[in-house]
Amino acid sequence: MSTAADTAHPALSRRRELGATSARSLLLTVLGEFVLPRDQPVWTQVLIDVLGGLGVEPKSARQALARTAAEGLLASDRAGRRVRWSLTDQGRRLLSDGAARIYGFGAAVPPWDGRWLVLLVSVPEARRQLRHRLRTRLAWAGLGSPAPGVWLTPDPGKQDEVAEVIAELGLTAVTSSFVGPFGAIGSERQIVEQAWDLAEVEAAYEQFLETFADANPVEPNDVLVHQILLVHAWRRFPFLDPKLPPELLPDEWAGARAAALFDTLHTRWAAGAQRRWQEITGALD
Repeated sequence: MSTAADTAHPALSRRRELGATSARSLLLTVLGEFVLPRDQPVWTQVLIDVLGGLGVEPKSARQALARTAAEGLLASDRAGRRVRWSLTDQGRRLLSDGAARIYGFGAAVPPWDGRWLVLLVSVPEARRQLRHRLRTRLAWAGLGSPAPGVWLTPDPGKQDEVAEVIAELGLTAVTSSFVGPFGAIGSERQIVEQAWDLAEVEAAYEQFLETFADANPVEPNDVLVHQILLVHAWRRFPFLDPKLPPELLPDEWAGARAAALFDTLHTRWAAGAQRRWQEITGALD
């Protein structure tokens, strides 16, 4: 059941929905935002309480902790009957890479020189798992696919990153790449429409703007919750948005407004959220 406060603040009204479906994802957001910068152990109860404020049931929070530890991202140690958690080296690397993507994602795109990186990859239809891994990795790198077996990006500087992905998947022998300007046949805007669903990306940005534009938390717990939800919502955009040059984007692209709002709110709430986290962790030491 939603409360009057939930109705007034869309970010809060999504707590239960987020908690029901994304306990582990929310946990990673909390770890990246508050545990990673301090590199100090944190008690189980702290994480359960903070996730509880986001609508995650204690059982789901414990399952998320166990699953994250099983993946090698967290390690536990006991102090009497209590358990505390620390990031492993693997966990620190993963969250550091994620933080770099999240906080660097809103930066302005450098001027475009008009060149494209085009990739031709031949993967048999029968190897569906490999095709899925390739699609996931290349999409995460910002590439789009206008036709089967064809991938491209207007950022040729990603060639080394893409080559590493292709090598790791064992596809170097069946892959070719080309770098150069667009030719006289067809249009770049048409290729963009075929390679990426920018309407879906823009709709996600508009939802982000609607959720957080009027958010103004005052109480310390609400500031903490809003900061977590803000980062959690923003985390998906480095995967969704290929970060195309302005020349290839629709007019009045919502992504620019969303990035500005994220930077403004994250800065505004950072001190209060970090202070509240420190109060919670200190109270249970």
